[in-house]
Amino acid sequence: MQFRKITIVGVGLLGGSIGLAARQRKLAREVAGFVRRAASLRDCERAGAVDFATTDLLAAVSNSDLIILCTPLAQMRALAQQIIPALKRGAIVTDVGSVKADVVRELESIIANAGAYFIGSHPMAGAEKTGVTAARKNLFENAACVLTPTKKTNSAALKKLEQFWKSLGARVLKMDAAQHDLLVSRSSHLPHVIAAALADLVLDPANPKTQSQLCATGFRDTTRIASGSPEMWRDIALANRKNVSQSVDAFVGELKKFQAALKKSDGKAVEKFFATAKQRRDNWCAKATATSSE
Repeated sequence: MQFRKITIVGVGLLGGSIGLAARQRKLAREVAGFVRRAASLRDCERAGAVDFATTDLLAAVSNSDLIILCTPLAQMRALAQQIIPALKRGAIVTDVGSVKADVVRELESIIANAGAYFIGSHPMAGAEKTGVTAARKNLFENAACVLTPTKKTNSAALKKLEQFWKSLGARVLKMDAAQHDLLVSRSSHLPHVIAAALADLVLDPANPKTQSQLCATGFRDTTRIASGSPEMWRDIALANRKNVSQSVDAFVGELKKFQAALKKSDGKAVEKFFATAKQRRDNWCAKATATSSE
């Protein structure tokens, strides 16, 4: 499968990685990139993420068969409206956002009115580093990518988009957008909140200066994702606020159970807390390894 033209709107870590992978696998005759700042043009082309980059959104989108929105969530509705004058009829528009319900509800009708198709995507891949210089052509290999079709989704467009992500090495899952948002609030969004809270607490300047000297590998690994883009995670938390809030409540509940066991010096309960976590994580790791090797 090859598209004549793919456009990446927002050539950062994810967008740049899509471009690198698509070009390496020859999934398009041309890969265009839209960036907001002229200073980013050279970085995009130097990284090899696109065939050409531009600050002209309509030029980037013109005659494109597949358009991928790789911007913060809060920008997507406005961008979808802005691309309409240059949107090719029958084109597929997707995104890489971590929250799907609002994006799908808003963008599906906007794009459909222009004679094109919007289908939400969420590749479960990334890193704490940002920008096209951090892009990797193998970022999506063995990564899950969720597609969130609706009753209005064009089946041929869905098939093409599914094949596109598979061509990048991803494992495609399809589910309802609301269900996706609930599940990722626990497995993706909550860990970022926890990492940020832990970094804020332990690295508070009010603590003794020696505190940071006692932060070793465990702390570094646990808080790694706290170095992610504050703008991006602000948008994610607010867009999925109901689910994230419920996940925080559930997590606090687990901590309170552990705290109660500590206060009672209940060794069995404390050990069970750690043993259950170890067993569940070990089982998950084993299944994940088996899936990636298939």
